[in-house]
Amino acid sequence: MITLEVCAGSISSAIEAEKGGAIRVELCDNLAQGGTTPSKGEIDKTRQLIDIKLNVLIRPREGDFLYNDIEFEIMKEDIRQCGLSGCDGVVFGILTAEGKVDIERNNELVNIARQYNMSATFHRAFDRCANLPESMEDIIKLGCDRILTSGGKVSATEGKNIIRELIEKAKERIIIMPGGGITENNISELVKATNLTEFHGSFRSRVKGDMEYISPIFNDENEEYSILQTDAKKVKKAIENANE
Repeated sequence: MITLEVCAGSISSAIEAEKGGAIRVELCDNLAQGGTTPSKGEIDKTRQLIDIKLNVLIRPREGDFLYNDIEFEIMKEDIRQCGLSGCDGVVFGILTAEGKVDIERNNELVNIARQYNMSATFHRAFDRCANLPESMEDIIKLGCDRILTSGGKVSATEGKNIIRELIEKAKERIIIMPGGGITENNISELVKATNLTEFHGSFRSRVKGDMEYISPIFNDENEEYSILQTDAKKVKKAIENANE
């Protein structure tokens, strides 16, 4: 069976992911900026409220994936906190200035995750690498469990041919998990093109809040009075379409 990991930007989204049949959540904050590490309070409460696997994004800021010493220390401490919170895995990626996988620093993060029996996913920093096949081999040597990738393109559908090649070259040594622009409507095409076994997406709908008073100044409904949230119906439909 092809399985789905939902990128959840809130506790409510994580709950919807579970309702829809996802096997795992990647909990993030600030999805509009590509995702950053959520607060400990959000991680702990999500762990309490969902029974499926919980992975957490370890990313101290938006922007590139070349981190200074302080940011690296923050990432290590965040992984330890995830372990103490009972998370199942962490998601990270550190690159060198030359666009290669930073072997030394990523190895430290993998080792910390293993101390708490957590899995390690290398996220879409991979798509910013100068040489994807070479970087995949480096990540395999690090002992990561999976790579989240759009095949080095803006979306997974654009990168489907590269994703297929990566899956073939990986030969089950690591899971190649496509993500980026995947919807319940295009997943069937992506499955046929790549032979994927897992996929990743947010599957969100806009949800209106309960505010009764609408400011005449701040009256943009999408900006002020509604949020994008994972939709259990879209999650369920995506899984059905992937396995049809």
